[in-house]
Amino acid sequence: MKSKIVSLKDAVSRIESGSTIAVGGSLLRRQPMAIIHEIIRQDIRDLTLLTWATTMATDMLAGAGAVRRWEGIYAGFFRHGLAPNFRRQVEAGLIETHDYSESATVARFRAAGMGISFLPIKSMLGTGMVRKSPDQIKEIRCPFTGDTYHALAAAHADFTILHGYVADEYGNVQWPIVRDSDDIDQMMASASKRLIVTVEKIVPHSEIQRRPALTYIPHTLVEAIVEAPYGAHPCACDGFYDEDEAAVKDYLAAAKTPEGTSQYLADHVFSRRDHAAYLETFGGREALRALNVTGGAE
Repeated sequence: MKSKIVSLKDAVSRIESGSTIAVGGSLLRRQPMAIIHEIIRQDIRDLTLLTWATTMATDMLAGAGAVRRWEGIYAGFFRHGLAPNFRRQVEAGLIETHDYSESATVARFRAAGMGISFLPIKSMLGTGMVRKSPDQIKEIRCPFTGDTYHALAAAHADFTILHGYVADEYGNVQWPIVRDSDDIDQMMASASKRLIVTVEKIVPHSEIQRRPALTYIPHTLVEAIVEAPYGAHPCACDGFYDEDEAAVKDYLAAAKTPEGTSQYLADHVFSRRDHAAYLETFGGREALRALNVTGGAE
């Protein structure tokens, strides 16, 4: 094993404009915001995003004019309403969208993780989703029963970006507790070609060895690991800190207009040289400690 710790700037510099990126997290949990900010700073554009239930990551990239195509199950802000920048750009014809059900998205990433080109499902039969994405959904017949299925193309991304909990320098990423999750980060990691992960903490390898069953992403899948405390802010990182609701509402207020979005990005992204400087916008880690639910991020 070799150390895979790099700076956020170095990790993101590997992503080129025109790439397809799988973005982890679910709703307002573990959106990889530190990576998203750096993508915007480096002016990486013309992106295709593959997501689960995405919120701020996709909306902010849309507001920066960085998204060309989106494929996923949902883009919005959960109880806070719609995703204003994303919606505006979709309505203007600037973002091509391809909607999938949860089971269909799972099948697509599972196929990529298995190293096969497609998986068959029945859950999309009779829906309009098929007509929207004929390049990725094909009707097929089972050679054994003659039943009708849809073949779903595997979800292949050039890069996968995730925010996790803790990892060692080699890129073994662990959950803080054994639990079921409502996201598919683990599946995205298994399907990845080039995986970049930010985590709340880098811990000694001996800590990882003490509880190997908590490792949900092994080092063999990871290209770059970055320590980024509050790397999901203002979204939550369960077990470490809760959603910063005031900061989410401030973003949404600014995102009501393109001009407000531009000013927000100027104040919170472009004028901040790195993730630490971004956190200072909110008073730094000391001020954010109030969001901390377990002490884990400290």
